[in-house]
Amino acid sequence: MQETKLTVRVPRDLLQNVKRYAEQNNTTLTALIEAYLRHIPVQSPLEDAPIVNRLSGILSSDVSPDDYKKHLEEKYGREV
Repeated sequence: MQETKLTVRVPRDLLQNVKRYAEQNNTTLTALIEAYLRHIPVQSPLEDAPIVNRLSGILSSDVSPDDYKKHLEEKYGREV
């Protein structure tokens, strides 16, 4: 994995506290930040979602949203 350098500004007292914590826990500030950032869910575009990929191409290209609305009206007997 390629790494990159990052500059972050934090209050001095916060930084000192985190440095002490890292030292007491035999780790580094970089490792703490990386562990925290890995807990953030990956933000991927909807078109990359597995369900979208499975459904892509199922309908022919000549089907429109209006066709779908008409289908629902016929199926459920009410306007959507």
